[in-house]
Amino acid sequence: MGNSRNLQIEIDSGSGFCFGVTTAIQKAEEELAKGTKLYCLGDIVHNGMECERLRDMGLITINHDEMRQLHHAKVLLRAHGEPPETYELAERNNIDIIDATCPVVLQLQKRIKRQYGTNSHESSDNSQIVIFGKKGHAEVLGLVGQTLGHAIVIEHFDDVRQLDFQRDIYLYSQTTKSLDEFHRIIEYIQKHISPDAIFRSFDTICRSVANRMPSISRFASLHDLILFVCGRKSSNGKVLFNECLRVNPNAHLIEGPEEIDQNWLTDIHSVGICGATSTPKWLMEQCRDALLQM
Repeated sequence: MGNSRNLQIEIDSGSGFCFGVTTAIQKAEEELAKGTKLYCLGDIVHNGMECERLRDMGLITINHDEMRQLHHAKVLLRAHGEPPETYELAERNNIDIIDATCPVVLQLQKRIKRQYGTNSHESSDNSQIVIFGKKGHAEVLGLVGQTLGHAIVIEHFDDVRQLDFQRDIYLYSQTTKSLDEFHRIIEYIQKHISPDAIFRSFDTICRSVANRMPSISRFASLHDLILFVCGRKSSNGKVLFNECLRVNPNAHLIEGPEEIDQNWLTDIHSVGICGATSTPKWLMEQCRDALLQM
């Protein structure tokens, strides 16, 4: 193994929480600091260690079934957003909502809701609201909820073939999907849509996430070894890690410092530490400290 004295370690400045997640965590911390009993609907971020840190501060994570049992409580809605029925439930149960839905997601929910309203005034049979996103993902459930469950979710480019090209298509994207794949879907629909049908696409991909792709591949190319720190549940993390791997085959996905394997450091001069939009800075710093101790 190279002597750790000449091991260069760099933490990617572009990695770490996006704006939406940062805001949600700040709101949670502010409430908890006041001594409020605070519930959060779903994991506040797809990172086990950050969830644990907030749990130690008193944050109680609940699911939708548990929320139905709650009355006169305070519930935080995380950055991913929620469907309208969650707000209706809160009203029925006198639940005080702290809404930390990311503004980019909120904007998208409104656009889809507006489109759905317009479509149902016209002949609703004739149009399809399509969302390019991960089925069952919290953000996507919130988006589909704007259309009373009528939106069609396509997860991958290949799913686009299921659409009815004789009918109008209004295409949106989950905020954290890949721009390239979204553009491929648009091109395919443009080629196949009937001349009598309307096709509109709305690029609703969050730039703070989309811009991470080129910057993370640049970062991955600069180092001998890449440690990508990320919860295994993060879908955004999978996409970014695969990009690192494409550029630098010597990349490893780890959830925390305890997963670092000393053998990875053989003949390595520089290590890059990066992560997803759900990776806290402090966790990347812990990984750096663990390397320095090796």
